[in-house]
Amino acid sequence: MRRLRPADPGRVVVGLLLVALQGAGSPAAPPEHRPGAPSPERASFSADSFDPLVEVGIRRGAYPGAALIVGRRDTILFGKGYGHLTWSAASRAVDPDGTLYDLASLTKVIATTTSLMLLVERGQVRLDEPVSTYIAELQKPETAGITVRQLLTHTSGLRADIPDPELKAIPDSAALMVRVLRETPRVPPGTRIIYSDLNAILLGEVVRRVAGEPLDVFVAREAFVPLGLHQTMFRPPSRLRARIAPTGVWRGHPVAGTVNDGSAFKLRGVSGNAGLFSTATDVARFAQFVLRGGTSLDGRRLLREATVRLFTSKAAAFGARTEARALGWQAMPTGESVSSAGTLFGPRSYGHTGWTGTSLWIDPDRDLFVVLLTNRAYAPRARRPFTVLKQVRGAVADAAARASDAP
Repeated sequence: MRRLRPADPGRVVVGLLLVALQGAGSPAAPPEHRPGAPSPERASFSADSFDPLVEVGIRRGAYPGAALIVGRRDTILFGKGYGHLTWSAASRAVDPDGTLYDLASLTKVIATTTSLMLLVERGQVRLDEPVSTYIAELQKPETAGITVRQLLTHTSGLRADIPDPELKAIPDSAALMVRVLRETPRVPPGTRIIYSDLNAILLGEVVRRVAGEPLDVFVAREAFVPLGLHQTMFRPPSRLRARIAPTGVWRGHPVAGTVNDGSAFKLRGVSGNAGLFSTATDVARFAQFVLRGGTSLDGRRLLREATVRLFTSKAAAFGARTEARALGWQAMPTGESVSSAGTLFGPRSYGHTGWTGTSLWIDPDRDLFVVLLTNRAYAPRARRPFTVLKQVRGAVADAAARASDAP
């Protein structure tokens, strides 16, 4: 892992953030510099800046380990692993290059949205075409007007997911897809953002039917291999299990390598909403690909810059207190009382999070990205692990923004 250090490294001011993370409330606002007040020490892309923020999440019991990478389109500014795969000190230490994480809903942007970008650019899918053009079963009155764009922006009106009791009773992947295709909007399409796994599952099905092959096969050949994402995959083989961060416990043993999502599990581990596994290093390479406007590290163009800009620009918003969406991506504002993007990322920033404890945020105006992968879903020791993780995410994003802005 290449790590760049400034010639005159300083220490970021993290005192107020750590107080917030160690307490029960929301993180404090960043300290203001008043005339006559002492200037804060210079922020930097260093362990001094990030270690206290990530390690407090381990101490508070939110996750046993984490991998953090901060970078720009053409360089890695900081990268480090923290803690272990489980709470046992004898388990493997986290390695940003080698530890694989269940990315959960990061699948939506890395696999599903990228596939749609490719198909839209090639003219095989049109954003404002009804989804029923590609999935004939949706040609019923309630769903015939839902567009691909509305699935991407979570404005289709479909509910969040199939409820767990019903999901558990569905026998197999074919039956689950039939059940998803029977869903109808709960509110009129285009009137409200309802973040929904069903939208992403349907988008994965659009990819399958248009490309003529499963989502995992298409995205691996068309995106992951050209980008050198050799450790990004659905259904990781059992030989990799020892370095996969577990996300559950079964009969006292850690469960690793099996997708921690009911719908994706029923769909045999390949779904538009979840199922992707990867390392922090690979997710960072993906972030660089997006920041470079669709080109790989070796200069190969996979997507036009205009296509990347279209998908990552704010496309749906219904008020300052609600979340905004780009096409597939979350946009600013996030609608959270404690934002996973912190308080300093710019208004054109975009990103996504995953239920298992993963996140990626990109600020194109700063040419800056932050990848933070954890396995929060594994046997948390904190009373409110998700709240603690959100505070850590925001604090890390703010530290990265300050370091980027430092003279």
